[in-house]
Amino acid sequence: MKVFRVGGLTGESPEVARLWEMGCRGIQEVGGESGETELIAYFDEQVETGLVGTWEDLDEHDYLAEYRAGLQPVRAGRLVVAPSHAAVQMRDGEAVVWLDPGSAFGTGHHETTAMALEALGLLDLVGKTVLDVGSGSGVLAIAADVLGAEASYGIDVDPATVLVARENARRNRSRARFAVGTLPAPGARGFVVNPEASDGLGDAGSFAPARGLPGRFDVIVANLYAELHAALAGGYAAALLPGGSLLLTGVLSRLGGSVEEALAAAGLGVTARAERGEWTLLAVGAPA
Repeated sequence: MKVFRVGGLTGESPEVARLWEMGCRGIQEVGGESGETELIAYFDEQVETGLVGTWEDLDEHDYLAEYRAGLQPVRAGRLVVAPSHAAVQMRDGEAVVWLDPGSAFGTGHHETTAMALEALGLLDLVGKTVLDVGSGSGVLAIAADVLGAEASYGIDVDPATVLVARENARRNRSRARFAVGTLPAPGARGFVVNPEASDGLGDAGSFAPARGLPGRFDVIVANLYAELHAALAGGYAAALLPGGSLLLTGVLSRLGGSVEEALAAAGLGVTARAERGEWTLLAVGAPA
């Protein structure tokens, strides 16, 4: 086991999602010696993170197990996301998703995931179909199933992440289904956010649209990042049923305007916003 230490970041920094994508097994936020926040990321082996930090080898002590044991359940609206070792006392009307941290982003502890869970809980999902774009751990698709969706699906460009999501679905006895792929992005050919990242936009469509899923959905939720939301705006519009709902999180507040412009160009209007820290969630409605 190796740890990567980087200063100046918090658990809500956008770089954290990238660390999960690179195979991070767990993340801690601690106070550094100089008083600034230090982030500690656990990996099975050293990887190129693109961040300025230091790598260390861990001794035989199981720090990862210790870190996981310290995780507490997270309440997000009607939902509770809890590690499997936790004892959870449920309140009236709450539903639980059991989720252990692993090699995929999305445990409910990050502000963007919590906002998405809360927003899903405000919708009436009974009889609805739900798609989670960039599903990571699968927590949002599983949560939609728990909240009463008729069917819920998740897609991700990382095959290893899809396996993690399927295992989490089995743990929760969830009907949520997961596939490798992304949404078609009209007009995105040649648009490169980061060709080294799992964003589905590198090399003019190197990640194909997922197969075997319904063509359109009542609800789409996506915890990605602003530039990718903007590039996928046309894909979101094409995949939403008339009158459908779109929940977009992972948007840095300072970049929210660019996402709204792309959505408007695709015929989608923002109906509500939620903010937490430096992050914004956009609730979007499709024309009826």
